Amino acid sequence: MTVLEELAAGLPADALITDPASTEAYRFDEASFCAAGTPLAVVRPTETGQVQHVLRVASAHRVPVVPQGARSGLSGAANAVDGGIVLSLTRMDRILEIDPVDQVAVVEPGVLNAVLSRAVLEQGLYYPPDPSSWELSTIGGNLATNAGGLCCVKYGVTADFVRGLEVVTATGELLRTGRRTAKGVAGYDLTKLLVGSEGTLGVITKAVLALRPAPETALTMAAAFASASDALSAVTRIMAAGLQPSLCEFLDGVTVRAIQDYRDMGLPTGVGALLLTQSDRGPRAAADVEAMGAICTELGALDVAVASDATESEMLMQARRIVHFAVEKLGSTLIDDVAVPRARLVDLLDGITAIAREHDVVVSCPGHVGDGNMHPTVIFDRGDPAAVERAQRAFDAIMQLGLALGGTITGEHGVGVLKREWLATELGDLSLGLHRKIKETFDPQGILNPGKVLA
Repeated sequence: MTVLEELAAGLPADALITDPASTEAYRFDEASFCAAGTPLAVVRPTETGQVQHVLRVASAHRVPVVPQGARSGLSGAANAVDGGIVLSLTRMDRILEIDPVDQVAVVEPGVLNAVLSRAVLEQGLYYPPDPSSWELSTIGGNLATNAGGLCCVKYGVTADFVRGLEVVTATGELLRTGRRTAKGVAGYDLTKLLVGSEGTLGVITKAVLALRPAPETALTMAAAFASASDALSAVTRIMAAGLQPSLCEFLDGVTVRAIQDYRDMGLPTGVGALLLTQSDRGPRAAADVEAMGAICTELGALDVAVASDATESEMLMQARRIVHFAVEKLGSTLIDDVAVPRARLVDLLDGITAIAREHDVVVSCPGHVGDGNMHPTVIFDRGDPAAVERAQRAFDAIMQLGLALGGTITGEHGVGVLKREWLATELGDLSLGLHRKIKETFDPQGILNPGKVLA
């Protein structure tokens, strides 16, 4: 039988899509600037056994398989490859268990981040990883890239909340890693290895996620500054003061204006930067945001305001969550996500300003400033070849700058296609060689998401 015939023999009729007009929608994630191939088929499984069937067929015929979630990624990691199978996991979307005693949730990869967060909150629990795209992004996608988000400054990234995984290997076998217990150190930590591997080592079909007791309602502070450097200086002072914000977000002037043009949020558009912080420390939250505001005032903030209620606070958070959509209205985008030590944030922003001037491009620069993870976004006209070339040079210069400041080429979006040529620069030859050996061990035929992460 052909590959398609073998796939069809073990799948429900509605799980297999081969019509090119329908598979076209599955070719790209949000990094449309990255190349994508034309898939042989798209498979939409509803259970682990169907995923195993797909991998067994693919392995037998040496056909590439690209695992895919909501396609909200920004590095091209979910882009299709020519003649391959796109394995869309969005229909595996069940929350299998929420355990308030052990404080864990067991979920399938297609569960939306926001859906899980709301479900556990109903039981007085909290799942902290909180990407800006939480209404769109799936847990599987978050696991694949080790996503960060708005609350990482206090709570950490996705990997910090993963206790165990169920994974289908390249040959269709079922691997279980980690454990359900809060503690456990038996063997190598394959769970942490698989989280962030961008679908190149296995296909995650189930995850045991750690939860926390729900925190108190957070109080939010917003501070407007004439310059980005003043706002970033305030961040370093806030963190050094030990105030432990549960959120610390930065919007430069370009981004603030883009948000306000996209949707009237009442933001001050004549500013150089806007700083948003939160505290969720219950009775101490009011004192925390007051202290943060005092630091901002001392360092030259034009205006400092504390949200008076949950509605006002949520409005400010909504402004942060729509950044991606607002900036896209300005033109085509190349989105970076370099992370640097907090003490080098001013140097990073100054360097980005110089790069934008040198290459004659506009750069928007929002970010999770509390943990040093910034999202400089090069904006350009895709229809102008000269503008595209300038944008690419600026993008590369920003990554080089991040590394020079002791940082990394990606804090949360992943390597995918967009940054794979830069991975060797950051890792070095020895580490890159070990990466390739790990890939070969998990995927000796090289069928899992080929061309991603490792060049």
